[in-house]
Amino acid sequence: MPTLYFSPGSSAMATHIALHEIGVPFEAKLVFLAKGEQHSPEYRAINPEGKVPTLLIDSRKLTEVAATLYYLARRYPEAGLWPEGGIEDEAQAISWMSFIAATVHPARRIGLERWREVFKIADPRLGANEWAVGGRYSIADIHLFRLYWRFKTTTSPASGEYPNLDAHFARMMARPAVQKTIEIESRIGYNLP
Repeated sequence: MPTLYFSPGSSAMATHIALHEIGVPFEAKLVFLAKGEQHSPEYRAINPEGKVPTLLIDSRKLTEVAATLYYLARRYPEAGLWPEGGIEDEAQAISWMSFIAATVHPARRIGLERWREVFKIADPRLGANEWAVGGRYSIADIHLFRLYWRFKTTTSPASGEYPNLDAHFARMMARPAVQKTIEIESRIGYNLP
């Protein structure tokens, strides 16, 4: 059974959603970032980087959101989280995952203006497409959602400022796996650093 080390609302939320999408039993272990638990010797023994998520599969450790999402999508193909449109759609999924990890994710730390700017790039990139890759729901949607969720819930952008991302957000919020994850995490409480 996989074990997910997570903190509510953190990057681990994407992995948490994917696990609910797949529907396999897993153990969830809290690491409260706001309390600095990621720096404890016990957690550093599990993940020396001191970040979440960490996904334990048997005795193997897997870190980084993109890697955990990729693993889950490929390990559980019946969940349909990996694009099936051939190499072009797979490359688009990797492109989205790289853009999200390298451009969108670090923007928050740079500042609010940069954060807004990267979502101004992401919005037309998504366009009016229902999903990010090949018209089909995938791990790219989960990864994108988690970061836009944080942006939207903490900055409350003006209505219509990011129309494509807002429509995507609404579709994601209607998914049972997203609802379940948010219900669990909000019950614990969002206290992000």
